[in-house]
Amino acid sequence: MPRFYIDAPLAAGQLLDLPAEVAHHIHVVRLAPGDALTLFNGTGGQYEAVLTEVGKKRATAELGAFEPRDVELPYPVTLAQGLPEGTKMDWIVEKAVELGVTSVQPLAARRCVVRLSAERAVKKLEHWRGIVVAASEQSGRNRLAAIAEPADFRDWIGMADGGPRLLLSPRGTSSLVDWARQAGPQAVTIMVGPEGGFTDEEEDAAVRAGAVMVTMGPRVLRTETAALAALAMLAGVWGGM
Repeated sequence: MPRFYIDAPLAAGQLLDLPAEVAHHIHVVRLAPGDALTLFNGTGGQYEAVLTEVGKKRATAELGAFEPRDVELPYPVTLAQGLPEGTKMDWIVEKAVELGVTSVQPLAARRCVVRLSAERAVKKLEHWRGIVVAASEQSGRNRLAAIAEPADFRDWIGMADGGPRLLLSPRGTSSLVDWARQAGPQAVTIMVGPEGGFTDEEEDAAVRAGAVMVTMGPRVLRTETAALAALAMLAGVWGGM
């Protein structure tokens, strides 16, 4: 059943004019009055709905009963990702959302090739939030993962947040799986460097700030692989897949 995110309050029995971009999508995929769809607004749960009108630029739907469906991980996970080059961040955000990440913190680290101006950072943030919406529609999530503004690594590492920070590094002496088994499910932040990883100085600063340096095995993973592998490993130990 087609799923669409609606950035507005929703209620059972409501006759809703769908946003223009949703109406366009409905027209393109040739849905018709009477067809069923699912609507959600990102705050949890969803509504089954029925199309009542479909045009080239307009569509309306009648909402049915609220369904408190929740497919979130039973523990919140933040991904602190060093900004990679090109469109890799798009792919990382999309797949991390599919795997259940709660929030994403883009980081500007020393080895980052990408350097975002204030104007570009705003545009990128809007673009990534669009990817979150699309990935949530596809994967069945009814809560939107948060995307924070890109932060400088040196500033971010000194900020306090909830739960331990796991720094993925070939220098780690304990495995992520062993740590997860001993610690048990809880709020956690996974830190992944850009191409080339975090520098030794950055890793040492993270450890001084309380981060736990862990490894995922003898192979060195690309930045676009590491976070997703870590999410899958946590889910394998803690559940939620």
